[in-house]
Amino acid sequence: MKMIKLVLRVTVFNVMVLALFLAQAEERPNVVLIAIDDMNDWVGCLGGYPGTQTPNIDRLARRGTLFSNAHCQAPICNPSRASIMYGIRPSTSGVYMNAPRPWTVPFLQDKTTLPRWFAAQGYLTLTAGKIYHGSSLPPDDFDVVGPRPGQRFKEDPRLVDMPGGIYLWDYGPQEYAEDEFPDHIDASWAIEQLEREYEQPFLMAIGFYRPHVPFYAPSRIFKDHPLEQTQLPPTRKDDRDDLPETAKQVTAKVPPLDHVWFEESGQWRAAVQAYLACIQWTDEQVGRVLDALEASPHGDNTIIVLYSDHGFHLGEKSRWTKMSLWERSTHVPFIVSAPGFPRGQDCSRPSELLSIYPTLIELCGLPENPYLEGRSLVPLLRNPDLEWPYPALTTYGQNNHAVRSEQFRYIRYYDGSEELYDLEADPNEWDNLAFGERSAKTQRTIARLAQHLPPVNRAEAK
Repeated sequence: MKMIKLVLRVTVFNVMVLALFLAQAEERPNVVLIAIDDMNDWVGCLGGYPGTQTPNIDRLARRGTLFSNAHCQAPICNPSRASIMYGIRPSTSGVYMNAPRPWTVPFLQDKTTLPRWFAAQGYLTLTAGKIYHGSSLPPDDFDVVGPRPGQRFKEDPRLVDMPGGIYLWDYGPQEYAEDEFPDHIDASWAIEQLEREYEQPFLMAIGFYRPHVPFYAPSRIFKDHPLEQTQLPPTRKDDRDDLPETAKQVTAKVPPLDHVWFEESGQWRAAVQAYLACIQWTDEQVGRVLDALEASPHGDNTIIVLYSDHGFHLGEKSRWTKMSLWERSTHVPFIVSAPGFPRGQDCSRPSELLSIYPTLIELCGLPENPYLEGRSLVPLLRNPDLEWPYPALTTYGQNNHAVRSEQFRYIRYYDGSEELYDLEADPNEWDNLAFGERSAKTQRTIARLAQHLPPVNRAEAK
């Protein structure tokens, strides 16, 4: 009889624990992650760029907190996305470039990704599009995997005769049906999922490819960006004269994206036009997802996080693509909208995409992951003017880092050469204060910012 009573007590206790777990799960907010590829800070809520049209990203900013001084942890896809999903810096994981896949790296194999952490706490996890580099996913990373249509279709006609004949570096209007575009396909799938009822909270990650190359968007959008009205980014002919040689080597052009060719061929303006069209096209897909979420049963209990994995040069510093430690490569759109938190906030404190993982853990009331290197941004969601002594750190390759405070960008390369820019006085980063004779103020600023660099691993140094 005592054994029966004990079993009954244990059973009742287990039922109570399960009921409590389910009750807590029902109260937990859903999460929608919107990842965008190669979108720099040319969006309206960040001050925009002449001709930019991003009404849906802008309205999401009005719905939540815009982190207007947000930076990626690597200015290239694979390490940036790995740092977001694993919550670990490239300088710690050793994932610096677009290979290897992060889940094959020994250091990360016993670490838990963001979707797996949420799944372990009772969340249903879903994804479509590009979340990691390319269309690959770690094994069993998400419960439900939607379409992964890629960056382009084989039947896409080539539009620009660029040196090197690399199909990926193409741009211009496309005429086929809009619902055949990869990002439209991903948005439509996400809309279908949002229209459903779920018995558990969910985390949905949607990855949009544009404005990644090739810069393809429907032809109707190009009409909103007349070529003759498209403005070129501000540049200066002597911009690279005060760069250390290592900076020039690290940021060497990516074939066939030679800025001289864009200038001499007369294609510079057309490429910028195509980039703007792709931004608008992706903004429309973001709007479709936001509309569906607001109309769904989940609209009042869902956290939305929108971010770009890194920026993109379009001629600044005589450079194209990303893969630099300058503002154009590292500064990204980053918005967090969470139920119960203030709306329409602009936070200028330095922030990192590395913070997405711990921020979502805190917002959803989940157990902490001890391996995470980012800081939760929940304090800044409550008070965007809070004192915040933490700069943003970006790494490109082994032992090359940029430290971004509210005012300055400090760059140190693997050989010790340096750059320093005052972004308030010099937003285009034209004057390297670390070049030539340095003032006492410059020396103090460098010393202060250098304290935030990760330790140099001599075994990894180039």
